[in-house]
Amino acid sequence: MNNPSRRHFLALSAAVVAAGPAVALSDSEAKSLVDKVVKEINGVINSGKSQSGMIADFERIFVRYADVNTIARSTLGADARSASKAQLAVYTKAFRGYISRKYGKRFREFVGGRIEVQSARKVKSFYEVKTLTTLKGSSPFELNFLVSDRSGKDLFFDMVIEGISLRLSERTEIGSMLDRRKGNLDQLIADLNKAG
Repeated sequence: MNNPSRRHFLALSAAVVAAGPAVALSDSEAKSLVDKVVKEINGVINSGKSQSGMIADFERIFVRYADVNTIARSTLGADARSASKAQLAVYTKAFRGYISRKYGKRFREFVGGRIEVQSARKVKSFYEVKTLTTLKGSSPFELNFLVSDRSGKDLFFDMVIEGISLRLSERTEIGSMLDRRKGNLDQLIADLNKAG
């Protein structure tokens, strides 16, 4: 997991991303969602598009299949409770763009890579969908998508590689960024709009 290329590939694959009860979601539905995500990611990786085109495609995939609101709120941690609804909405939009630019820029490095869905199983109140990821010149490794229907739709809310949650990794990074701005969320939002 110390390999930055591998880590960025995993993050860009969904960027990467807590769930409540999965009332109606089944393992086949969770697997189907990840099948769609993987198909689209593989398509973007091997599309031959420009960097800006890949970033735009990645943002569309992220918005369509990820529980962006949950991921964004989670990355703020305890600070999300003191933010106003308006601040959370603006932060979520800034976070979405930041993640898309940050990881979308890495797509070119993974041309020839592939993600293949393997299996799905229920874990507590969500589903874990396992995939096998192969990068050019690298040994295959397991990548897990965590899927829930808490938002009213089947969406993934995190990815885990070698025991490391990308959502929690981003939470640590966003927390550090917020600390450097002395807790000023508006400043963080402004900086996220320029970062990535």
